Amino acid sequence: MFTRPTVALAALLMLGAAPLAQAADKPTDPQIAHIAYTAGTIDIEAAKLAIEKSKTKEVVDFANDMVRDHEAVNKQALDLVKKLNVTPEDNATSQALAKAAAEERGKLAKLDGAAFDKAYVENEVAYHKQVNGALETLLIPSASNAELKSLLETGLKIFQGHQQHAEHVAGSLK
Repeated sequence: MFTRPTVALAALLMLGAAPLAQAADKPTDPQIAHIAYTAGTIDIEAAKLAIEKSKTKEVVDFANDMVRDHEAVNKQALDLVKKLNVTPEDNATSQALAKAAAEERGKLAKLDGAAFDKAYVENEVAYHKQVNGALETLLIPSASNAELKSLLETGLKIFQGHQQHAEHVAGSLK
């Protein structure tokens, strides 16, 4: 059903593993849905900042891809929770993600030019490495619904592609 399922979780990368490590128990499906949606929204906001601030074509193109993918996945995630009649549940991980993202956006907003491009893209590389790990070790194993689990597994493949794209852009900035 989802063509780009966990693009929404890419935002986890931007924030590092700490928010995920704070989850004492395995998240439930409604919590995973909220984490995914929150993460997608966070990455959309970061990408929009990059589109606004960067003058580098490769950075802007990458950011446009992130906006497109995350907006599509968030719509699909909402369609899935509606189909399953599940209400996404706010949780400590979602809250930690939102807080860390606000701090990171604040740091990025103070940068301009090449310094901004470098910080944004390096953040996206690290973010995608983190999200791939979170998918493998926490989110996929914790998901009990087969459609959600499938979405996350497909997303892992997509995030690996996003990581390669971010690494390529980072390499072009050096």
